[in-house]
Amino acid sequence: MMKKTIVAALSMLVCGAAWAADGTPAAADTQLIKQGEYLSRAGDCIACHTATNGKPFAGGLGIESPLGTIYSTNITPDKDTGIGNYTYEDFDRAVRHGVAKDGHSLYPAMPYTAYAKVTPDDVKALYAYFMHGVEPVKQANKDTDITWPLSMRWPLGVWRWMFAPDVVTAPAANAAAVADADKQALLRGQYLVEGLGHCSTCHTPRGVALQEKALSDADGSAFLSGGVVEGWLAKNLRGDMTDGLGSWSKEDIAAFLKSGRNGHSAAFGGMAQVVQDSTQHLTDADLNAIAVYLKSLPPVNKDATKPLAYNETVAQALRTGTDKGDGAMAFLNNCAACHRSTGKGYTETFPQLALSSTVNSADPTSLIHIVLKGAQMPGTTAAPTAYAMPGFDWRMTDKEVADVVTFVRSSWGNQGAKVSASDVAKVRKDVGAAPQPKR
Repeated sequence: MMKKTIVAALSMLVCGAAWAADGTPAAADTQLIKQGEYLSRAGDCIACHTATNGKPFAGGLGIESPLGTIYSTNITPDKDTGIGNYTYEDFDRAVRHGVAKDGHSLYPAMPYTAYAKVTPDDVKALYAYFMHGVEPVKQANKDTDITWPLSMRWPLGVWRWMFAPDVVTAPAANAAAVADADKQALLRGQYLVEGLGHCSTCHTPRGVALQEKALSDADGSAFLSGGVVEGWLAKNLRGDMTDGLGSWSKEDIAAFLKSGRNGHSAAFGGMAQVVQDSTQHLTDADLNAIAVYLKSLPPVNKDATKPLAYNETVAQALRTGTDKGDGAMAFLNNCAACHRSTGKGYTETFPQLALSSTVNSADPTSLIHIVLKGAQMPGTTAAPTAYAMPGFDWRMTDKEVADVVTFVRSSWGNQGAKVSASDVAKVRKDVGAAPQPKR
């Protein structure tokens, strides 16, 4: 017994954390638990593992997939319905390898392809938090709504073999040991974006097997080049001037992640939740690191290096009433009060439409979605007021929405392609908007 006590004490000194013989962190290790809580924020675990009006981390949130609805699991430390009986090895296997305690493969709705890059030390901190910092909730898990034979799990093992990366076994590169401050931030930002932040899960297009086309910039320019998720376009985060972050500064990116808005845009759709529950809680150093890394990514279109230039022509035509087109009239009647005839909106209140990367994206899905169903900024500590835009699905036909979206995408220097009524009809159906009104 004395020998075991000495070994345990030495382990605490060497590892810097109190761990039992079975690999379980001691409940009293408050610093490790606090670190795990911060990392869970960075990973936005609460977003998927908490149902609407549900208890934190108790699961039950329906996640739509091309196969059907997948319900998130209870990851509270309840021993009957949660992960209370998970050892550290069980937890690590699920988080980074995509394999549950009983051996079945997890759907890649759980972003284990990104979490594979999380270091073992950070996984231990996460485990400490979920075992000792989260309230146990007795809530049974729900089966998927995926029908047989698509519900069979064994093909997921093949999917993991084909697309999941190797799990890291060593600590991340020691950014603090790098003399250059920008290099330090770059390494930290890369770790957060590619790992816990799992940004590519939404912002990277997927292939025919629903795999991300790239898991890092080393895999090609598809990485973070944009993808459609639940009826929203998760925008291009690379250096493209027209539809990416080419015209955003590091400060712009950090401000957006902290407050949910900046001089260019405001968070909407799924990104509003990310800011609300995750990024606003990160340290300024980590937000800057993310910004440094994102600004290091070259554009997808390396030939388009010039930013769009503002054009006054449309603003003057709207002010003088010389533009009587359907799109212009719909804009004046429904949009100009907030976004102004100049398209410049009101800084950090009503987003600008002129030269907006969302407006100029090749895929107009988000713009159509917002016009149909509206959107709301997150209320954050840095910017508490949650401004909202109403939806116009109940009062505008598909043609009217197409007219106003096309007008916005071709005004004030914007260069977005025309949108058709059939484009709007598809989004209206996909996002469950109200049927178009009869005229």
